[in-house]
Amino acid sequence: MQSERQPRMRSVVSYVQRGGRMTVGQQRAWDEHWPELGRKVADLPAGPIDFAAWFSRDAPVLLEIGSGMGETTSQLAADAPELNYVAVEVYEPGLGQLMLRAEKLGVTNLRMINGDAVILLTEHVAADSLAGARIFFPDPWPKKKHHKRRLVQPSFVALLASRLAPGATLHLATDWAEYADQMLEVCTAEPALENRYETWAPRPEWRPVTKFENRAEVEGRVSRDLMFKRV
Repeated sequence: MQSERQPRMRSVVSYVQRGGRMTVGQQRAWDEHWPELGRKVADLPAGPIDFAAWFSRDAPVLLEIGSGMGETTSQLAADAPELNYVAVEVYEPGLGQLMLRAEKLGVTNLRMINGDAVILLTEHVAADSLAGARIFFPDPWPKKKHHKRRLVQPSFVALLASRLAPGATLHLATDWAEYADQMLEVCTAEPALENRYETWAPRPEWRPVTKFENRAEVEGRVSRDLMFKRV
């Protein structure tokens, strides 16, 4: 039975709506694959998405928020064919690149959504329905005056937790120490979540190292992982 808990929140301005043209390859991938693999949040019909119908199979749904240029997402989807892997991202060229990467890897269990994750979760994802959620290296908004734009805030975490099935894992990672502390504090304070570790989770070997993580290491920043269970 689905929970009736339906938290409401204002959309967090946690991203910059970047422009930029797609490359020839990205545009080709978009033209060929988007009609089948992609949806825009603004064009979704009212109510929760029927993921089983979209994937043409009934399987656990994992949501990745902020797939960027798809470097990590494509590999993670390829490595977990048992999952219905859904990536939500605001940057269209990034989704075009993700489709290129997925095509090269022969990925068939990946679907993409273009738009605001807050609206997606609030209006189009059923409560207690996600087998897991991942937020890897979200924009840290390092200036103090911009911290209110960070995605991982109490209202957003409460919303996301309500969409996770009991026992599902919320996995976060960041290379900004102060943001990592904020993530830990916010998730620890959410009553629907329980830390799977005392504080930081060990870095899983299966999470690919991105160019951003490599750059962080060069610049002396340490990446932190957090894994919380929906109770």
